[in-house]
Amino acid sequence: MKFTGPEYEQSVKTISIDRANRLGLLIMVPVFVGVTAIHLLFWGTDLLDYFRTPKLAARWFHDGLGFSIVCMVGIGLHELIHGITWALFSPSGFRSVRFGVLKEWFTPYCHCTEPLKINHYRLGAIMPAILLGVVPIAVGIAVGYYRATLFGIFFTVAAIGDFMVLQLLRGEKPDDYAQDHPTEAGCYVFRRKESPLPSSTKN
Repeated sequence: MKFTGPEYEQSVKTISIDRANRLGLLIMVPVFVGVTAIHLLFWGTDLLDYFRTPKLAARWFHDGLGFSIVCMVGIGLHELIHGITWALFSPSGFRSVRFGVLKEWFTPYCHCTEPLKINHYRLGAIMPAILLGVVPIAVGIAVGYYRATLFGIFFTVAAIGDFMVLQLLRGEKPDDYAQDHPTEAGCYVFRRKESPLPSSTKN
């Protein structure tokens, strides 16, 4: 679908990756403290028992290494979830989805080459935060598994750029379209121009 006709107007909605990274670091501590406090409220004794285990340093190293590997896989899944969700609504399906790495920031990205309805684009943008952030936090707190809670904290914060893009799209009409920007974090928005009201004639 092309939006070159006079019935659409185009605007650019992009974010600064540097600002997103700084904002992510800024909210990391309050998100970590807040969610961990909720986890402790339900499972405080179990979590504290972890720190009383013998050979704690060795266990921290083992668990830290494992968590790092899981997070690396999760970073790939984050982009894949973007791609799968957008492909569901793209006319060309997965053929319109591209993956890569922004070398300047060493940041992986998923890019959809076709315009999507605003709500479909929003869904693809928020889905990794839901599946890798909110769901693991909820499961971790529900069953008392702090590793899942910690994983969810990490990927909620990691989705800060997606939240920033969604903020830019606030107020856009559901039937208008968004297309990923090819080189920056964000998108083009194509809005259908309002048809002028016919002028009334006096008898």
